[in-house]
Amino acid sequence: MSRPQPIDVIYQDNHLLVVNKPAMLATMGVSDGAPSLLAAAREYIRLKYQKPGNVYLGVVSRLDAPVTGLVLLARTSKAAARLAAAFRSREVEKRYLAVVEGSPAPAAGLLEHYLRKDERHRKVHVTHAGHAEAQLARLEYRVVAASATASLLEIALETGRKHQIRVQLAKIGHAILGDRKYGSALPFHRGIALHAQRLVIEHPVRRHELRLEAALPPSWRSDPHASRFLGQLGG
Repeated sequence: MSRPQPIDVIYQDNHLLVVNKPAMLATMGVSDGAPSLLAAAREYIRLKYQKPGNVYLGVVSRLDAPVTGLVLLARTSKAAARLAAAFRSREVEKRYLAVVEGSPAPAAGLLEHYLRKDERHRKVHVTHAGHAEAQLARLEYRVVAASATASLLEIALETGRKHQIRVQLAKIGHAILGDRKYGSALPFHRGIALHAQRLVIEHPVRRHELRLEAALPPSWRSDPHASRFLGQLGG
């Protein structure tokens, strides 16, 4: 069995664990013995708090393997249920950063598409509202900075569909760097140039606001396209 890798903990208490996921690590749902963020987080809790047996952690938000950034886990079933309800009712603020090919026009806007899953090819496609499997997907984007070949976008995610940001940006002709699955022609050092940077939630038990942020991974500094935008982010 693979040894769980160390995790970058952003926030923790008796109810929550928030981590900064690295690229190319699945959040969960892998075969037995394969590395995942969930397995690493369980091992972290087991060792830190000397817990025997199985450790409960509920995955409230998840990211695709090539995506980096904030993942929210609940340490109790009560916290998991309350957070899941908050996500369903869209009471959560989710902000992502992405570097895409070209420069979207207009420089800010709302994207609305209907998506359907293609489990056979492990992809998501844009479809029409009348399709039996259609799910509405909405996001807002803003161009923060642009070069001759790429742009830095700030994205506010309204819905949380599988591969949503990747599919919607590709659909308008601006694939995320490194995302070959959705048509990117430009490489990226590790994973893709999509990062879940900020999450604002109400604490499920204490009821105060939590504003969580995750630092960009080193791959953004080593990429020639992404690195030129770090000044606009204070990096």
